[in-house]
Amino acid sequence: MTDNYDVIMVGAGHNGLVCATYLAKAGRKVLVLEAGDSPGGAAASREFAPGYSVSSCAQWLYQLHPRVSRDLKLEKHGLELAARDLASVLLDVDGQHLSVLGPLAEGGRLGGEDRDAYKLFHEKTLKYAKLISRLFESRPPGLVEANLADRFALVKLGVRLKLLGREDMSDLMRIVLSNMYDLMDEHFDSPQLKALLSVDSVLGSRMGPRTPNTVFGYLYRRVGEVFGYTGVAQVKGGMGALGEAMAASARARGVELRLGSRVRSIDMFNGQVTGVTLASGGQLRAPVVVSNADPVTTFEKLVGFRNMETGMARRVSQIRCDGGAAKLHLALDGLPRFNGLEDAQLAQRLVIAPDMNYIERAFNAVKYGEYSAAPVLDISIPTVSDPAGAPPGCHVLSAIVQFAPFEPAGGWEGASAAAGESHREHFTRLVLAKIAEYAPGIREQVVASELLTPADLERGHGMKGGHWHHGELSLDQVMMTRPFPGATQYASGLDGLYLCSAGAHPGGGVMGLAGKNAAREIIKRGAPV
Repeated sequence: MTDNYDVIMVGAGHNGLVCATYLAKAGRKVLVLEAGDSPGGAAASREFAPGYSVSSCAQWLYQLHPRVSRDLKLEKHGLELAARDLASVLLDVDGQHLSVLGPLAEGGRLGGEDRDAYKLFHEKTLKYAKLISRLFESRPPGLVEANLADRFALVKLGVRLKLLGREDMSDLMRIVLSNMYDLMDEHFDSPQLKALLSVDSVLGSRMGPRTPNTVFGYLYRRVGEVFGYTGVAQVKGGMGALGEAMAASARARGVELRLGSRVRSIDMFNGQVTGVTLASGGQLRAPVVVSNADPVTTFEKLVGFRNMETGMARRVSQIRCDGGAAKLHLALDGLPRFNGLEDAQLAQRLVIAPDMNYIERAFNAVKYGEYSAAPVLDISIPTVSDPAGAPPGCHVLSAIVQFAPFEPAGGWEGASAAAGESHREHFTRLVLAKIAEYAPGIREQVVASELLTPADLERGHGMKGGHWHHGELSLDQVMMTRPFPGATQYASGLDGLYLCSAGAHPGGGVMGLAGKNAAREIIKRGAPV
């Protein structure tokens, strides 16, 4: 079969749906092809045990750009929050938990000096996050062969830096390349506060708090606060409900969405994109193809290195996209009891990371292809606010687990050092034991469990290396250099092929700006229709 479209979108992740909707709004005939059976990509929900549903990858909403939400009319199309402005709570084995929400840090072993110091730190870093957010809302300026618009964007960046004031501008330039460990020691005494803030600097990455660029990682996450999220939010029906709302918005604009349609290749002729070939063998034609897949998959697997010049192939192969985060889902026959927390508090974001050295030791393991024996955990119990995700009286616990390699020696199904069990079983048991230190009795409540390793995330969500951001968020892989020089403004360097995934500017997180910016760039360039 041969059909003709103005634009073919590869992948129905949230950025792909956002981009497709804006393109359709501008009059393009758009087809979205998704290999899976549901839209949303990493923003997906599914049943992992009979009667138990969970957000399979992304679990919190804290960066969705308000303009994207308004333009797509997501509330009209079914998006509803079960809870928002949830505090981040650093769990303590003795029940002295530290809670942080916006500029307020309370509880734990926090002294008055640290409480006041955190308010000042929060205010200052929010200024920096506002500056970064402005950069995220448009294409990154080019540094080589820049046109007038790029030069003007660089001038605006310089002006915004200047407006910070001499002291803040100097401080930002000093810290942005540094590591979170040193910054925390510079500002605070509380090990709990330093640890909780450090988790936000490394979450979803393959970095520890002593790694350079982690301050940028922290500021990157703080951008969500600029967009109106004082704390994390939980989507009613799981993150998949967000994907469904975006798909409904796209369809309402005339976008055609085909699920269960895997793309085998992005086709080219004489250096120009001509369309795609499906795994089924069918061919679809369009002068513009937009890839919502990660950049490595796009260029290496879908386009093929043979169809690009050697230098570009080399740059693609050098993208750092090894993931370090896993997910553990637990089906529970009742509400778990955490020492020192009331039942209503279990709806909040619960974090296990006693101090910064604990986080660094957890990271050390993955550097050598091993999983952490004492991992960092970011825990959600979504059924506290949204009971429909489990049978009556039952609950779901979902945890982001840092750190885990793509595959340990022998693979995840291979035997671990503990005789008689696989690496997968051993790591699951280690994570559950860590949770049980704070929630005694939880092991007896487990009805079913599922561990998603970085390798599982690659297979299930098509993200190379299992990296949530489609590439490490470090200063050599952001803005003017994301995903690599020569493909930094959504155009790929190949005629007719554009990028809109988390691997493009500004990066990962359920933000929607990569999709919005890519659509604007395609329209501005007058891509052929």
